[in-house]
Amino acid sequence: MDILFVTATRIGDAVLSTGLLDHLLRSHPAARFTIACGPVAEGVFARMPRREQTILLQRQPGRWHWFDLWRAVAGRRWGLVVDCRASAIAYLLQTRRRVVVPGGRRPEHRVLLLGRAMGLAPPPLPVAWMAPEDHARAAVLLPMAGPVLAIGPTANWPKKVWPADRFVALVRALTGPGGALAGARVAVLGGPGPEERAMAAPVLAALGPAAIDLIGGLALPEVAAVIARSALFIGNDSGLMHLAAATGTPTLGLFGPSSVEQYGPAGRRAAAAAAPDSPALESMPGLTLATALGAAEALLAAPPVETWRPVRPFAEAA
Repeated sequence: MDILFVTATRIGDAVLSTGLLDHLLRSHPAARFTIACGPVAEGVFARMPRREQTILLQRQPGRWHWFDLWRAVAGRRWGLVVDCRASAIAYLLQTRRRVVVPGGRRPEHRVLLLGRAMGLAPPPLPVAWMAPEDHARAAVLLPMAGPVLAIGPTANWPKKVWPADRFVALVRALTGPGGALAGARVAVLGGPGPEERAMAAPVLAALGPAAIDLIGGLALPEVAAVIARSALFIGNDSGLMHLAAATGTPTLGLFGPSSVEQYGPAGRRAAAAAAPDSPALESMPGLTLATALGAAEALLAAPPVETWRPVRPFAEAA
C-alpha cells in the first residue's frame, strides 16, 4: 500500500502531524510513505520508518507549488492520501481513500483536529524519530554528568520571544542552589540563520561559557536526541517546543500572542505558562518569572498523563 501524506511548511505544524503518521505506520505495517512538506520541515521526517521519499513544497507565486506536487504524484495509484493542508490535491489523485483535514483557524487544539479527521479519539500524540547516530551525537555533546536543562529562547516571530533577562533568571532559579534542577548544565537550542543567533545572543552572553551553545549547528533529529537526553525543555512557542514535547521530555511552552488552547505543547509530560492577556499581540512581556518558575516546578513534580488532553496555562496560587 502506498500512502501520500501532505503536511506542513513549518516545523511545529509538521511535528503535530506526526501522530497521524505514527498511527498509520502501526495500522499499515507494510505501507510505504511519501511525505510532502516544506523545506524547513524536512528534517522532522528524516528518520521516519518506511519513508520512501520526501517531496519538498517550494512555495511559489500563484500557488504553482501545488501543480508541481500534482505532477510528481499523479501517475501513481495511491492506497491513501492524507492532506493536512486542506488543498484540492487529494481530490485530483487516484486513491482508494482520502482524508482531508479541515483548513482555517479552529477553536481547538490542532492535534484534536488532526485526530478527528481520521476518526481517532483520543488523538495520537506526536512522535520524534531519531536514529542511533543522532543519539551518539547527543552523547558527545551532552556526556552524562548530571541533569541538563535545555532551553529554546528563539521563535519564528519576535513577539513570541520571552525577554532574555527573564529566561536567564528562570535558568538560574532552576539550576542554582535549592533549585529543582540544582547543578544542571544548560543547553541553548535554536535554528540556523543570523536571526536565531541574534535572538539567543543575550541569553548566551548572560549565562557565559558554562552554557552549551547549540544554536543552528544540528539537524532536527540531532536536536530531538539532545532534548531526549535532557531533564527539562523550556522554550517559546516554536517548532522546537513541539519537537521537545514529541520526544517525551518534560516540556514547558511559554506563550504570549499565540493560543495555548490551539498550539500548546502536545505530549505526556507537557505544560504551558502564558501571559495573563494572552493571546493579545503585545502580551509576552506580561508573562512573569514567578509564573514560569511555578509551571516548571509543577511539571517536574507531576507524573506523565495517562490520557492526553490539551494543556491549560499554569495559574499561580493566589
